[in-house]
Amino acid sequence: MVAIVCFELIPESLELTNMGNVFLGIILGVIGMLLCDNFVNQKYTKKHAKNNNNSLLKTGIIVGIGLAIHNFPEGLAIGSGFEASTKLGLALAVAILLHDIPEGISMSVPMKSGGMKASKVLFLTMISGVTTGIGAFFGAILGTISETVIAICLAFAAGAMLYIASRRINTRV
Repeated sequence: MVAIVCFELIPESLELTNMGNVFLGIILGVIGMLLCDNFVNQKYTKKHAKNNNNSLLKTGIIVGIGLAIHNFPEGLAIGSGFEASTKLGLALAVAILLHDIPEGISMSVPMKSGGMKASKVLFLTMISGVTTGIGAFFGAILGTISETVIAICLAFAAGAMLYIASRRINTRV
């Protein structure tokens, strides 16, 4: 994920616009994901504090909400990436696909272990991935406005992906 940001998203953004716009997009992406992360953490803390029963199920649901929120900028990157170049769009789609597999597992295992039926787990996991498609749709639409908008969308996605990657590294240590 970090390699895609450093070697694809940011360089492509810099080819399309100036450093100020790229920096703005990255900062907005980080701030957006920070706000989403705080929102999900607050909701989890409130729910967890009220009732300690079935915390695995709650964890899976909260992870699913968080993934649905963070899949939007990933889709934005794919959509605006395809507007910039087919090669970039495909590279992003493949990288994000590979990245989303363990995310889906991290969502579905706690839900299934918490007692949810497999069919419902599968449905909710698929629903959380729909936001990637929605983000790709908006990324493609925004990308048709101008090259500067494509660059800011790519930089926004870079910032969001940097936050996600650094947050995951930080939580594992």
